[in-house]
Amino acid sequence: MAKAKKAKKAAPKKATKKAAPKKATAKKAAPKKAASKRKPNAAFMKALTPSTTLAAIVGAAALPRTEVVKKLWAYIKKNGLQDAKNRRNINADDKLKPIFGKNTVSMFEMTKLVSKHLK
Repeated sequence: MAKAKKAKKAAPKKATKKAAPKKATAKKAAPKKAASKRKPNAAFMKALTPSTTLAAIVGAAALPRTEVVKKLWAYIKKNGLQDAKNRRNINADDKLKPIFGKNTVSMFEMTKLVSKHLK
């Protein structure tokens, strides 16, 4: 008795579907807007007169609010008044204490306190 080998039928392979190539759609280019410079807010550009205590730092001339903040930061960096550990805090010296009203102020709180000294 010889063992007969069982013949295995090859299973038919399923045809894999290939994605049909997508048709290139012609997109219309959106018209480009004219690149215009951003206009600054008039409230920031209005010249304001600093109080006498603030004038000791930024000068007595009327300046826009943005320029006052720039000059304050220049003064802070020149005198090394930023806190060493937390750079967001500013340590007030003798000229800044009357403006801030306390020894240490966050940089976000600084602009609020300075605005009280501008008219």
